[in-house]
Amino acid sequence: MQNVLVSSGPVSVADVVAVARHGARVDLDPAALEQVQASRARIEALADDVEPHYGISTGFGALATRHIPGDQRTQLQRSLVRSHAAGSGPEVETEVVRATMLLRLSTLMTGRTGVRAQTARAYAGLLNAHLTPVVTEYGSLGCSGDLAPLAHCALAVMGEGFVRDREGNLLDAGDALARHGLEPVVLAEKEGLALINGTDGMLGQLALALDTLDTLFATADLAAALSVEALLGTDAVFADDLQVLRPQLGQRVAAGNVRRALAGSPIVASHKGPECTRVQDAYSLRCSPQVHGAGRDTAAHARAVAERELAAAVDNPVVTLDGRVESNGNFHGAPVAYVLDFLAIAVADLASISERRTDRFLDPARNHGLPAFLAHDAGVDSGLMIAQYTAAGIVSELKRLAVPASVDSIPSSAMQEDHVSMGWAGARKLRKALDGLTRVLAIEVLTATRALDLRAPLLPGPVTSAILRTVRTVVAGPGPDRFLSPEIEAVVALVASGDVLNAARSVTEIN
Repeated sequence: MQNVLVSSGPVSVADVVAVARHGARVDLDPAALEQVQASRARIEALADDVEPHYGISTGFGALATRHIPGDQRTQLQRSLVRSHAAGSGPEVETEVVRATMLLRLSTLMTGRTGVRAQTARAYAGLLNAHLTPVVTEYGSLGCSGDLAPLAHCALAVMGEGFVRDREGNLLDAGDALARHGLEPVVLAEKEGLALINGTDGMLGQLALALDTLDTLFATADLAAALSVEALLGTDAVFADDLQVLRPQLGQRVAAGNVRRALAGSPIVASHKGPECTRVQDAYSLRCSPQVHGAGRDTAAHARAVAERELAAAVDNPVVTLDGRVESNGNFHGAPVAYVLDFLAIAVADLASISERRTDRFLDPARNHGLPAFLAHDAGVDSGLMIAQYTAAGIVSELKRLAVPASVDSIPSSAMQEDHVSMGWAGARKLRKALDGLTRVLAIEVLTATRALDLRAPLLPGPVTSAILRTVRTVVAGPGPDRFLSPEIEAVVALVASGDVLNAARSVTEIN
């Protein structure tokens, strides 16, 4: 894996994924470090000014009116980080923390925050040593930055608090830094503020979500194709000339995936012709590209917002290109918060239509000749009856998670911060929603592949056969009832890892 170069320009979504999810190392651009040093000189000049300057020689938030003498400013920055590292609840995932740290480092390297080069190097050092600060679930309102999560990261750079190493061991941050030859940072003027003022936590989770969705959208198309085939549906509705009549970009991509996945299917061919009396399939089959495509288009909008935010230098105050140090409101998380909520809606609906396809398999009045609940001996065996219950329960939860966080606001900091974005909360619920969608799609894949086996001697097409073979490496075919939970989890792993998608891609192009 190539190293990720952090310069004065933006990192990409792919860079975030490489560092956060796959452990890529980061390198710092020497030219950008020179810009960091240049802006630092401006901060140091203002530190000696008799006039107070916010974040440099004053307190913070509602305490910004107090002038802080020079001999107390190191303590001011240290106290800021310690007091703001006030998170609570379960630990946040390692990949989220690494994404958060990379994005804060990227902003530091713009030269607009006024930190020293050694502070930027400290963040790179922690990432490259795979030392992950312990960050907890609650503490960010998504305004004035993801304050508590970023403060926990800054605390570790100071050699305080706790980190986890590559193997997941919990270590004292100071001991861990020393073990890896890293020096704790003693924060200078403005540095504590610069380390905690940003949308990095919610933005990092958005970037990771977009990467996950790339896999899940394509897998949803394949799950729909499996269901159309096994339920003896028609592939005619997915024809490209029908899609272009409604020029929604995502819809055409989804329909193309379903069409290619069904190409050459003997099962589909078996019920074509005048003897087929069905005029139209149910919406959950026929309209799957419309729903899946709308989700794709939502993600495309979210990606555009993410890419603009990745190019941002979010801090307060900032050092402008002409050397001014100005307060601003760019730390407000509304742009990111809105699309996080929008994605949660799309995810819930994608899972909802998948569950409806699963349910059709289990009802002999709608499954076109398959046994009730796909059971071996219906009545003695329950088959996949309760697998659908599991999917339904998850979908119900996803509908609750689709309620937007960004419409809420709770004033804080003695009414100085009187409108907040709740973007971090939106990011956290989206991560949970993505896990739920993965599970619902896995249950559909599990159900549809069993139904394909039950269509024997008719055979599925080349693409769906490849998926069926992949599923059969972890789950046996139809038979008397077995302990079902491990089988569901095994297929969840296939979906999450991309193995289902890769099986299809071994045969044809899936976008």
